[in-house]
Amino acid sequence: MLYGRDAETSVIDELLARVGSGGSGALVVSGEPGIGKTALLDYAANNAEGIQVIRKVAIRSESDLAFAGLHLLLHPVLDRMGALPEPQRRALEGAFGLAHPDGAGRLLVGLAVLSLLAEVAEDGPVLCLVDDAQWLDRSSREALVFAARRLDAEGIALIMATREDHLPGLPELRLRGLSTAGSVAVLDSVRLAPALRYRVLAEAQGNPLALIELPAMLQGDGYRPGTLPLSSRLQTAFHHQVDHLPDATQTLLLVAAAGEGLDEVLAAGVRFDAGAADLLPAEKTGLVTINERAVTFRHPLIREAVYQRAPLSLRLAVHDALAEALTGDHNADRRAWHLAAATVGPDERVAAELERTAVRAADRRGHAAAATAYERAAELTGDGDARGRRLTLAAEAAMEAGELDRARTLAEDAGRQVTDPLLRSRLAHVRATAHFWRGAYGEAHRLIIMAADLAGEVAPGQAVRMLVQAFQTAWYVGEPELDDVADRLSAVDLDVPVGALARLEFSVFAGLFGRDAADLPPFGEAVARAQVALASQRRELVLACGIPLLVGADAYTLEAATRLAAECRAEGRIGVLPMVLFFLAQAELFHNGRHQDATATAVAGLGIAEDTGQHQWVIHLKSFLAYLSAVQGDEKRFRQLSTDALSGTIPMRGALWVDWAHGVFDLGAGRVDAALTRLEALTRGPGWYHVSAMRCVPDLVEAAVRCGEPGRARHAFARYERWARQPFARALAERCRALLASDAEAEEHYLAALRTGGPSFEHARTSLLYGEWLRRSRRRAAAAGRLRLALETFERLGAKPWADRARGELEATGAKAPGTPARGILAELTPQELQIVRLAAQDLSNKDIAAQLFLSPRTVGYHLYKAYPKLGVASRGELATLDLTDPA
Repeated sequence: MLYGRDAETSVIDELLARVGSGGSGALVVSGEPGIGKTALLDYAANNAEGIQVIRKVAIRSESDLAFAGLHLLLHPVLDRMGALPEPQRRALEGAFGLAHPDGAGRLLVGLAVLSLLAEVAEDGPVLCLVDDAQWLDRSSREALVFAARRLDAEGIALIMATREDHLPGLPELRLRGLSTAGSVAVLDSVRLAPALRYRVLAEAQGNPLALIELPAMLQGDGYRPGTLPLSSRLQTAFHHQVDHLPDATQTLLLVAAAGEGLDEVLAAGVRFDAGAADLLPAEKTGLVTINERAVTFRHPLIREAVYQRAPLSLRLAVHDALAEALTGDHNADRRAWHLAAATVGPDERVAAELERTAVRAADRRGHAAAATAYERAAELTGDGDARGRRLTLAAEAAMEAGELDRARTLAEDAGRQVTDPLLRSRLAHVRATAHFWRGAYGEAHRLIIMAADLAGEVAPGQAVRMLVQAFQTAWYVGEPELDDVADRLSAVDLDVPVGALARLEFSVFAGLFGRDAADLPPFGEAVARAQVALASQRRELVLACGIPLLVGADAYTLEAATRLAAECRAEGRIGVLPMVLFFLAQAELFHNGRHQDATATAVAGLGIAEDTGQHQWVIHLKSFLAYLSAVQGDEKRFRQLSTDALSGTIPMRGALWVDWAHGVFDLGAGRVDAALTRLEALTRGPGWYHVSAMRCVPDLVEAAVRCGEPGRARHAFARYERWARQPFARALAERCRALLASDAEAEEHYLAALRTGGPSFEHARTSLLYGEWLRRSRRRAAAAGRLRLALETFERLGAKPWADRARGELEATGAKAPGTPARGILAELTPQELQIVRLAAQDLSNKDIAAQLFLSPRTVGYHLYKAYPKLGVASRGELATLDLTDPA
């Protein structure tokens, strides 16, 4: 029975009830050792009536093996893998070493976990319990967190117990010590003298395990209260229990604490003349339970206590015995780590084994495990050059794992030992990347230039790749740095695949800054060449698809990003999708003017970025969505998204989009002074050439003119005129000229802007401004026609501030404004529902849709069920008869 945990068990009860009714959920139970986490997992398992239970305890000795914890958890249901979509099945098999990894990316494993559990849930609700989750290897932890964050309507609950708060984004139940009443209730079942009872209560501090385990120790001899932390006192209590066991039993318990399965424990125990019979005393005292597969400790702290109390010499011998017992290729990684644990001082044989383990982990996308293996291999390496090379590999693996601080530290350690220019270049690249994602753009740029210089004649291809990245760092530093990189690129051989991206970057630079580009192909040809040359280099190809946005060539980005997004979904390449979807959302907005499509795309990208911990894209996508919310006049959502983006932002990243969003929101609300101040600062800042800063110029011009200070926009508009080569930009430039022109010249520019066309929102704004100008010119009938057209578009797009303004202007002409029309059948759908119904209308199955959107089939079915009434249909077959395009 659990005492004093009514509030906590009610949370468990609520989750179990939700799962039993077809819902899903995740929960992290955290707290210090012995605080009752395992007891709550026991409670969940014992009360999971009618629910399938999968339960495992993570093992510390497995924490450096990629996907080891996940394999342990899912082993009972791996026979269901055949039902998974092909890319997911291959990813999971590759992660578990059941097939050769296909390089799709470690994040796809998380989706495969979700799909596998959803498949099991077809037979009834599922409860997954993971104890001691702090010992999960990073790859397993990432996969489980990804799956947990995507749970929706599958009938799955995932509860993980951990000592540490390292499972972000999941609901958490933080356990504290029991109240005095709860502690007394626990002790009521133990016969203690009053003085000893008081002493246990004081020592235990409400820790349930301490209340249970300390009495026996406190009655022993030689104990001095308060000299150790509580966790250490608990370990001492367990030491007290182990000390009374026979020597052979203690030794075999140590083997079990360091090992895993019963077979390997008994095989290693032979070296110490210990066998299965020697486990019986420990089993009788309740320290362990034994079955045909494993030795299970009553509490995870007992395993730790047994291991920590053993002398170093015996621990070394036990690990060596376990390494000898682990035969076969399938045990190579565990054997290598036991050899490493048995080794003191340099040993090239063991270091080489660990390096091979690191390579295998990296192949399975277990980069954190690879970094740990490389680092330990370096520690066991006597030769300085070889040690530096292994530390370099460790730094690069840590960077791939997203462990920025660790990568930088490893790179700095390696830098003190490495003399080879190519290795020094790679280390500079690691440090540059770490600084860049921390927002230290200046230092990142300095280091990436150093990396390019070091590569130089030794590796020209790597030097070009470094310069391509230097262009990206310079983009966030300033014009002089961009100019320097352009000069460097013009002086190197670009006849390597990534050279096509360099040429494309230089084309953009030349267009923005007026540099001579006579020797470069036309921009469209440069884009096409880059797409061909970078076909097998996914991240560079994604960058190439976003570059046209910088010069307003949005059609190129729309085509390339649409294709790339489809390929990434089909192949399960989750990691690059947030970047692809950010570019695609912008192209949908700028080129097509499809606000609802852009919102749905950005929301999808944001969900993936949050689920995969890609904070830089979380910032960008929230900032972009803040802009769309500002256009709609949704103040609550606009302010929340802006606050979220800025709270996690770093200089000159998402903040530029947020500044534009604030300017548009103020402009739509009629606060033209505030809009002018915000937009003027944005266009005069060092990042004036960024997408949002350049494209906000028409808003700046309108704010300046409405404030009666057109001169404050002329400098930015002069740059915009040089930039505006695409039709939509030329239309906006004509609108700006109309605003800045005299009354005698304005109409010509308004009409030119309307003839040129462009996205519907901007076209409607031009109609609005022209209608206002016509009304001021006392041409009310003509004004009413233009204003009515503008109002219809704003209403259709849900741009309320602009619709209100158009309605007011229309009524001022004396015309009657129409009632607010219905926004169409798509307006009531959530972004996720919109994506799902469009795919369902193409006759894709729920399973196919789930694979594309990284959901479970049940969640797809749930959202379809919710969408049907909104669309006025009753079945999937009717979807094909609807027009599901964004009415831009």
